Amino acid sequence: MRKTISPDSPETKGHNYVTALARGLELLRCFGDAAEYLGNAELAKRTEIPRPTVSRLTSTLTHLGYLLYMPHLEKYRLGPRVLDLGYRYLASEGVGNIARPFMQELADATDCMVALGVPEGAHLTYTHACQGKGPLILRLQVGSRVPMGLSSMGLAFLAAHEPQAREPYYERIRAESTMPWSEIEPLLERAYADYERYGFCMTDRTWSRDISGVGVPLVLENGQRVVSFNCGGAAQRLTREVMVENLGPRLKQVVEQVKQLVVGGD
Repeated sequence: MRKTISPDSPETKGHNYVTALARGLELLRCFGDAAEYLGNAELAKRTEIPRPTVSRLTSTLTHLGYLLYMPHLEKYRLGPRVLDLGYRYLASEGVGNIARPFMQELADATDCMVALGVPEGAHLTYTHACQGKGPLILRLQVGSRVPMGLSSMGLAFLAAHEPQAREPYYERIRAESTMPWSEIEPLLERAYADYERYGFCMTDRTWSRDISGVGVPLVLENGQRVVSFNCGGAAQRLTREVMVENLGPRLKQVVEQVKQLVVGGD
């Protein structure tokens, strides 16, 4: 059972202590890799908060976008607003700020969009995005989400993990994807083969019929943390040959430069 700090404990009780806020945050902290979907009864058990109070809190958090209700499961999962709380932290921790000038240089040189993303459920969410200046640029912004099993960024993220470590992400993809797993699995196998051969993953009109791109992961903290980069644009000009011979190697170079600076700054 998750150990909680009681609102009535000496270290928390005080005139300025807001019990309702503390309880709401405690509910959000219950969600994680091993507990992506939780119902009110499970949350009440984990936090020792009375179930009627949990019901009111989950209703409020859902209304605000911090939780999403899954009717077919009768459970909740973290919502996109949780990411808002982390954007400034992600921006301040170094990787994004270090990467941005290299990303923008590549975007300008290729007339593509270059982005940095972090995992969120069965998707990756852009925390940084740099646009080229051409007319056929992919116009996605910070906060945009791309599917983990279909996008070059997502495939690169998966490729950076050992097979066993991919399984929890596979479960999320199966639960949330509208595409059958039988169609996704061959894409994964091809992506892993590309990563083994080239050091990057590629997609050609997989999650959008108009978009192609390459993805490269950045592995940090001895493999404990993985973020992912992509470089993509209009599929009509980004052929597999262009991605293999041009975009992929250039994005790999960007990620290597960022890694050297991030590791050197640790």
